[in-house]
This record gives sequence, structure tokens and C-alpha cells, in this order.
Amino acid sequence: MKAFTARDLRERTAQVVRVAEEGKMSVVTKRGKPAFVAVPFDEALLESGVRTSLAIRLFDDGKLTLGQAARFAGGAVEEMIDRAATACQAGKA
Repeated sequence: MKAFTARDLRERTAQVVRVAEEGKMSVVTKRGKPAFVAVPFDEALLESGVRTSLAIRLFDDGKLTLGQAARFAGGAVEEMIDRAATACQAGKA
């Protein structure tokens, strides 16, 4: 996951957009603290919703365990396994 500062967002918007177009999440910080997460807008987001898409991406990045991702998404571990496998096969995660 790429990190940008609020200043980067103002001065290097094109780079922030490029990272999203590559399918990668970014976190934007303000005064050293996370302010928000930029999640790429793609089919996985449309099909699964923000929580599930974010959970899958965080799991794929190694930030969450499978169990944590399932709890974050509000589903069962088995469901998260299926969704993560589908995302990997589609090249979305």
C-alpha cells in the first residue's frame, strides 16, 4: 500500500491517480496520521462493496489475516476464502 501526504495529494495528484489506476490502494496522511484510504474503483468494488473489497485488498497486502478480513467484511471465513480466490483468479486483488 502506497502512502501519500495531504501535500502530495495537492502537488502530485497525477501520481495518486496513477497508483489507483494500477489497482493499488493508498493511504493519505495529514500531519503524520492516516486521514483516509483511497480504494481503486473497479468491478470488485462494485460487485462486493467497499468493506469486502477493502478487506480482500488488506488481506492480499498482508495487513489483515483471513479471519480479520472476514470480520472486517462482516462475513464468514469460508465466504472470504471464496471471494479472495475469485479476486486472485480475476487479477483484482
